Amino acid sequence: MATTAPERSPVFNLPNQLTAARLVLAFVLFALIEYHHWEWAFTVFAVAAFTDWLDGYLARKLNLGSTLGRNLDPLVDKVLICGAYIFLVSVDDSGFRAWMAVVVVARELIITSLRGYLESLGAVFGADMLGKVKMTLQCAALIAVLVALEWPGNATLYLARDIFIYAMLAATALSGIQYLYRAFAMLRR
Repeated sequence: MATTAPERSPVFNLPNQLTAARLVLAFVLFALIEYHHWEWAFTVFAVAAFTDWLDGYLARKLNLGSTLGRNLDPLVDKVLICGAYIFLVSVDDSGFRAWMAVVVVARELIITSLRGYLESLGAVFGADMLGKVKMTLQCAALIAVLVALEWPGNATLYLARDIFIYAMLAATALSGIQYLYRAFAMLRR
């Protein structure tokens, strides 16, 4: 009697494997920041950012979306970005300060908690355009910081870094306020 192997769970699909790989890359990035290997940190972050795009693309293209992926992907993004900023606080020329990390981490924790609560009630509370701009600016600011650290003393790079950091902070705060407004409007109903 022939038996067939059980069908593999969608949990182990390629997009989720890429997300898991990005989580591993996040910890590699943190170690590289800790030991001031800026060029390698930039490279690892670039690969991690590419896997973020690729896992979403493959999930849509191959119809491999899953509940795990919808929850794990943004969580790993938050670990990657928040962790990198936390590690950069202790780097002298990063341009990044503790209060900046608090703004980013607090926004992410509050909105993630609200999103989880609202979705447990059956509401749809996904990312909007300002949230996507925020994520893009968070990545751009991190790249600008790493590039400025690789070539210290360059006033133009420091200026670009600072512009990206403050633009990212503004988008982070504004998107947080917008999500809070949306959440409270949903809760009123």
